[in-house]
Amino acid sequence: MLASMSDGPDLASLTRKPDRAGDRALLDEVLHEAHVGVLSTVSDDGFPWSVPMLVARDGDRLLIHGSSGAGALRQVAAGAAATFTAFVVDGLVVAGTLFDHSMNYRSVVVRGTLERVDPADAARALDVFSDTVLPGRSAEVRDHTRKELSATVILALPIVDGQWLAKARSGGPGPDADAVGWTGHIPMRIVYDEPVTETHGELPASVAGLYRQKTNRSQP
Repeated sequence: MLASMSDGPDLASLTRKPDRAGDRALLDEVLHEAHVGVLSTVSDDGFPWSVPMLVARDGDRLLIHGSSGAGALRQVAAGAAATFTAFVVDGLVVAGTLFDHSMNYRSVVVRGTLERVDPADAARALDVFSDTVLPGRSAEVRDHTRKELSATVILALPIVDGQWLAKARSGGPGPDADAVGWTGHIPMRIVYDEPVTETHGELPASVAGLYRQKTNRSQP
């Protein structure tokens, strides 16, 4: 029997370290930046089922997609309760003791029941995927074929109040950490290297734009 989302605890607030709770802006930020997360559900035989997947936010819903033969997608498409989690690591926290070492991060959890995307909206939904990861790419390639669309399952997970949670940690060691020698934090970020050519031709604007944007962001 599939569980109702109303049966689970409210995800609107943190019970531990409530000062790390984030707002909807943080949720959107993490989902835009992470690109990848983990879809989790429970199979018919009662065992947990977690699958790393690409994700794209489309307004007030998350989009995931995959092969029409994928077992986990069939399970959640049938109405099984699910959660989607994603996180970004922003730095290493170096304290005076190993116990107080930590990481700076941003993370999100979205819970609910997934729905199949209307076939009339399938092509646009796949374009959202492409343009989330590589902005502008959908305009540079041909349209999706009917065969490609029929081989792809596209599901949406609504972002509903009380069914999502965002958290973040930033800065150095906490005030209660023992300071022995140097302490602080080491920032981390995503940087794209120079594109590697497989077929010759002019570098697409989408690739050039992403590479230059990330390269410029990485300069001191």
